[in-house]
Amino acid sequence: MQVILLERVAKLGQMGDVVSVKPGYARNFLLPQGKALRASESNVEAFKARKAELEARNIETRREAQDIASRVDGGTHIVIRSASDAGALYGSVSTRDITDVLTEAGVSVERRQVVLAAPIKTLGIHEVTLVLHPEVEATVRINVARSQDEAELQASGKTIQEAAAEEESAAEFEIAELFDDIGAAGLDDDEDPRNLGESEDPRDS
Repeated sequence: MQVILLERVAKLGQMGDVVSVKPGYARNFLLPQGKALRASESNVEAFKARKAELEARNIETRREAQDIASRVDGGTHIVIRSASDAGALYGSVSTRDITDVLTEAGVSVERRQVVLAAPIKTLGIHEVTLVLHPEVEATVRINVARSQDEAELQASGKTIQEAAAEEESAAEFEIAELFDDIGAAGLDDDEDPRNLGESEDPRDS
């Protein structure tokens, strides 16, 4: 199917280009989202008449997108979720969750602008791309943790598994020290004259 693009579409073309696409891609994505029109003779003429208007609108929306990108690019947002000790979430973090956390931070982003190959299903810091405009993208980090403390730990560069291993190692060290102290106390008791049996009677010498 041939369509005329009403805006730049990545890997497809620029505004005004007439391109061939699969019918399903056109019907399910390009046409309903207003990114293209069927390349009929009447639509081509209509585009020519509206080209200046579309270009002006594109400039304005790109400026707005750049403003949002300057505020969110490189930022980190915390999402608290329940998860197993191995780091697997009981559920997932979806595009809706990400738009919600951005909205709480004062940034309005549509779900379709959040690019996720698949829902996030593990603890950790995940980089997520926001396509704010055909010519403007931003990247945010989503810090998925079970608590605020864990989120801060992950932000410092440690994984939950590394932190758990450190805690386990520290616990083992404390137990070893405890047994050392008990052993030392036992040796002190053995050296106590009261524990050496009957002492010699000075009168026997």
